[in-house]
Amino acid sequence: MLVERQRRLLTLLDALREPVGNTDFQKLLFLYTQECEASPSYEFVPYKFGAFSFTSYADKRKLTAEGMIEEDEQNWKLTAAGRETARKHAVTPLVASRFCRERAKLRGNALIAEQYRKFPYYATRSEIVDKLPLDAEAKARIKAAQPKKAGAGIVTIGYEGKSLESYLNQLLRAGVTVLCDVRRNPLSRKYGFSKKTLSHACEGVGIRYEHLPELGIDSEERRDLETQADYDALFAEYERKSLPKQTGALEKIRGWVRDGERVALTCYEAQACQCHRGCVAKALRLSGGKEMVPVHL
Repeated sequence: MLVERQRRLLTLLDALREPVGNTDFQKLLFLYTQECEASPSYEFVPYKFGAFSFTSYADKRKLTAEGMIEEDEQNWKLTAAGRETARKHAVTPLVASRFCRERAKLRGNALIAEQYRKFPYYATRSEIVDKLPLDAEAKARIKAAQPKKAGAGIVTIGYEGKSLESYLNQLLRAGVTVLCDVRRNPLSRKYGFSKKTLSHACEGVGIRYEHLPELGIDSEERRDLETQADYDALFAEYERKSLPKQTGALEKIRGWVRDGERVALTCYEAQACQCHRGCVAKALRLSGGKEMVPVHL
């Protein structure tokens, strides 16, 4: 069964009526979600050539496996079955058709430049700004959209309720340079947050990924947590029995901060008070200077 964002993706591909290269499709999908959707179906991060959606590629793999998109690493193209499905389950097809008509001849560097001019934040990690037809004002807007550099320190963040892209944007805007995964088993049923995918995504936006499983808590110990009192009891035991044994892991984090890194401790829970990363942050704060005072995102 298709979710709505996948139906919207198929609708856009049907409206394009031709194979579209990877970079062009990312820019078209981005502009479409920003300009034609009240609530964007895909989120994006600033990447090598501008706005990029990891989730759209995950959907492409799924739709390819289901025979709706051609198996092509360079282009996006519907199969006959995919076109039939797109028309049967279309979402705002007239809007998609109008959008594609307006940009029928806009491809390559001209399309990228349009995205950069309209949405400069997504050009902040671009490798090709100087190769594009951008005036001084557009380049100044891109420079101004750069996230402010933050000093060395500790940040904590959970991925509960977040897409991979919104999570990465939060890290970038907070000036994070190292993501420290403190889960015992870095697996997730939520797309983007298992170790392999998360580390690859971090690398793509210039954030180093580190995993310190020794700081984690076994999943068996996390069962039946219903109230804040349950969490508090678990974390009190963790601070008393487990954390004091992890001096080596804690010292690694302190060393990264001493080297000038802004380190984000990450796990699942949205609130640090319901996650052991809060205990790790507390241990670092008690043994360090002002740079060890955590910021909870």
